[in-house]
Amino acid sequence: MGASQAEPTPGAIPQDGEVSTSVLRRAVGASMIGNATEWYDYGVYAYLVAELSHNFFPGKYSTLATLLVYAVSFVLRPLGGIIWGPLGDRIGRNKVMSMTIILMALGTFFVGVIPSYASIGIWAPVLLVFLRVVQGFSTGGEYGGAATFMAEYAPDTKRGFWGSFLEFGTLAGFSGGLIITLILRSALSDAAMTSWGWRIPFLIGLPLGLVGLYLRTRMEDTPVFRELQEKEEVESGAGTALRDLFRDYWRPIMRLFGLVVALNIADYTLLTYMPTYMQQTIGLTAQNAEIVVLIGQLVMMALIWIAGSLSDRVGRKPMWWFSLIGVFVVVIPCFWLIGRGFGWAMLGFTVMGLIFLPQLGTISATFPAMFPAHVRYAGMAISYNVATAAFGGTVAVVDEALVKATGNDLMPAFYMMAAMVVGMIALIKVPETKGRSIRGRHVPGTHAEEERRLGMPHAEPAGG
Repeated sequence: MGASQAEPTPGAIPQDGEVSTSVLRRAVGASMIGNATEWYDYGVYAYLVAELSHNFFPGKYSTLATLLVYAVSFVLRPLGGIIWGPLGDRIGRNKVMSMTIILMALGTFFVGVIPSYASIGIWAPVLLVFLRVVQGFSTGGEYGGAATFMAEYAPDTKRGFWGSFLEFGTLAGFSGGLIITLILRSALSDAAMTSWGWRIPFLIGLPLGLVGLYLRTRMEDTPVFRELQEKEEVESGAGTALRDLFRDYWRPIMRLFGLVVALNIADYTLLTYMPTYMQQTIGLTAQNAEIVVLIGQLVMMALIWIAGSLSDRVGRKPMWWFSLIGVFVVVIPCFWLIGRGFGWAMLGFTVMGLIFLPQLGTISATFPAMFPAHVRYAGMAISYNVATAAFGGTVAVVDEALVKATGNDLMPAFYMMAAMVVGMIALIKVPETKGRSIRGRHVPGTHAEEERRLGMPHAEPAGG
């Protein structure tokens, strides 16, 4: 594979599973922009909690109500995964991803045009909740599809490197939302920001989504999925896909669930709850707290490809073991540093982010490869979103409750430590898939897949 490689005939399936560099770059862009759009919305919402609270939930418990609505969007993610995932295994990854990105973009945009509570009363929070439901339902199919799409386009020997750009999109979405918020806070008075300035970041969500939709409609579906279609191995219906998934692949579902618990409790603590935490524990202004997070995110963006590329050399599991154990060890000292002031907070946050990076940067290489191609989208979408709904969107509420109940500012760190233990237990039985093909109806890296590769007869696998 190289830049000089001729473009394949449209519709042709590469015999070695690889595509030209230009096609691969377009696939990366199509996956990455949707992920950036998704996390841009979640980031903007988290960074504008004060303004949203004022406009939608006036009263004593306004912040808590705003955080609970943030969590509401996660409740619908499992339903989105159950609907979109099997559909993606039946009609194709790209078709479903085109639908989910436009729903996400519209949901984000319309948050920016809802009248305030002062204008329409109770209908303001009702409309906000409805749009968060739409957002949650659509993102239930977005992430699993994007990770599957990128993994199935990437060459087997560089899946970690190319897959890391999906999480580059995650950080770009968060950072983009934060940069826009900081610019607006600097340019506008507090009164203007609270009155109308907060709407601007949400309105930007629509053009972002339209760019992603354009990129996705220009791409063919993945070579892996087209090969399934050619061999007539695509599931005959969404119900069939779900039945096969839960009957034959419940073990990888549970392993992925455990890994996502670890990943998301760390991820959402660092990227969404940390600004609120720093304001409450060390009295940083909202702007300074956001600057700490932004700098840490930019460092992570600059280095994330190294984590992905390194996993192509040493394997996915060694990267995860290093990160899970590393976060467990450093999280208490880093939270202690964060409590010492602005400069120390920047150091503590960045150190945690860098040690967390081997998890974040290898998601697209690790998670899709835990399932065979014919149930991959469903397996990813359902496992990931159930765990995210339970342990991702609830992080801010749980951390806040733990701190208030105990009076201990280190409780979020203890919560992260417990999550890392869950991840370690789940990782033990995860097959190593470095360099493995993810084509066909066998779980990559298992004994059944090895026999298939060698041409030996073998019954349908039971999930490793």
